[in-house]
Formats: sequence, C-alpha cells, structure tokens
Amino acid sequence: MTSAPDFRVFVEPQQGAAYTDQLAVARAAEDLGFSAFFRSDHYLAMNGDGLPGPTDSWVTLAGIARETSTIRLGTMVTSATFRHPGPLGISVAQVDEMSGGRVEFGIGAGWFEAEHQAYAIPFPSLGERFDRLTEQLEIITGLWATPQGQTFDYSGAHYTVVDSPGLPKPAQSPHPPIIIGGQGAKRTPALAAKFAAEFNVPFVPLETLRTQFERVGRAVSDAGRAADSMTYSAAFVLCAGRDDAEIARRAAAIGREVDELRSNSPTVGTPSEIVDKLGPFLEAGVQRVYLQVLDMSDLSHLELFAREVIPQLG
Repeated sequence: MTSAPDFRVFVEPQQGAAYTDQLAVARAAEDLGFSAFFRSDHYLAMNGDGLPGPTDSWVTLAGIARETSTIRLGTMVTSATFRHPGPLGISVAQVDEMSGGRVEFGIGAGWFEAEHQAYAIPFPSLGERFDRLTEQLEIITGLWATPQGQTFDYSGAHYTVVDSPGLPKPAQSPHPPIIIGGQGAKRTPALAAKFAAEFNVPFVPLETLRTQFERVGRAVSDAGRAADSMTYSAAFVLCAGRDDAEIARRAAAIGREVDELRSNSPTVGTPSEIVDKLGPFLEAGVQRVYLQVLDMSDLSHLELFAREVIPQLG
C-alpha cells in the first residue's frame, strides 16, 4: 500500500497571466489544502500571444509570499542561464525570509532558446549550461552555508567568488529545499544526489519515470545518502471533470484534445478515472504530484480535484 501523495499546483504564467491571476490561484490552492504553489520560470510564451506578457518568477513569488500564510512557494524550475548565482542566492534567501521559510528552490540548466534570444540572454551549449548549473549550485549552497562573520570563495570555469559574506541567509536552515529534475541519464541524477531534497520528472510515461527514479536512487546510494532522504515527484497536466462534457470543456479551454490529454496524463478524466490512473505512478514511487494548471481563470477546477480526487487517495 502506497502512502497518500502530496499534491501541489503548478502554473505557466508565460502563456498569459498577470500577477493578480497568479495570486488568485495561489490563494485558492492555499484555501483548498494544496501543499504548494509553483510557477515556471519563463519569459516567452511557447504558443499564443502570451498577453499581458511575462512576469518574473522571483518577483512574483515575493509578492505572493506576503499575501499568503501557509502554502509553500517555488519554481519549476528556475533557469540557471537567467541570473548570476550570487544575486539569485540573495533573491531566493530574501523571498524565503519574506514568506517565513516557505520557499522551495527548483533549478535547471535552461532549454528554451527563443526566450533567450527575445530578451538578450546568452544561450551557451548544453554542456556549458550544465557546467554553469553545477557551479551555480556549488556557489549558492556555499554562500548559504557560510557562517555569519566568515567569507566564501569559489573559483570555477565560469564563476569566481572572492571574499563574499554570503548574506543574507535564508529563513530555513540550512537552506530551502532544492529540487532538480529531468531525464538526463548521468549528470542529472548525480547533481540531484549531491544537492537536491527532491527529484522531479515532468510529463513522462510510466516506464520513463521508473527508469529515471531508479537512476536517481542509485546515485543517492552511491553518494552515501539514505534512500528516504530524497523525495520523488512528477508533474502532469490537469484536466478533470465530473463528466465527459466538463472534461471536453476544460480541454478546449487550453487548446488540447481530450484523447491526446487522456493518453499523456494520468490526471485527466473523471475523479475515479484519475484515481485509477494515478495508482501505478504512486506504486512506482511518486510521492508528490505537481498539477499543471493551464487555465488559471478556472478556480473551480482546483476545487473539484481537492474535493473529489484527493480524499480518495488519502
């Protein structure tokens, strides 16, 4: 028997959402008992016009931190190409303090070349992006771990730190939980085992998820960590309804076909259908589920899931 999963809400504001839209979802998620509100870190819509335009992930989370009280807040995931490691460490620590210690820090190498071109952000090769991600993790965790009154130094191929006081410190000790994810076979599991409290696989079939969780499990063991020191999570698009008509309406609202959604995501269908389809994923080790909510105006969607799906898995 698997334990009850933890459910979180995950939005993609670059597709078109103002701060107020995101705040409404975060407050609804908090009221309905979801454990966290996460948002993507993107500056360009993947399709559509993206109006009213992008919002910065950490600026947005800072605002939401002051307008919520219990829900955890994070990025899925911050792109290491967007920010220098020192200022990023300061931003995350500050939002953690502003929230009373509710931040979780998802970070990845970055992948969407068009948004880099659109906003004058350098986009190096994949290998260099992973190298920079590794150095950023070394630096940010090093800054946070430096005792007050001491300084931190680092010399890497891409970043150098000299005599940093490593301030401010996050509210959480030793630091906010770090989330790393993806499907990479070697570097990704190793990075997760070294730095992460949680490993996430987004939008993949069951067999792909099993394979990646096994790789990460081996990396965790090789790093000398306890097996239960890593939380395993997955992200799925949400399209739930009490009947086929409601499911079809919600699919149309996000420009997707019901059959395609049903074949690609276990969190599509009626509440009982979703419970059945999630079962194998939970048995495969998923402890936490991020529900990708693409229509942020439909808060009753979240209520349906909270009232009619989560209790069946409790």
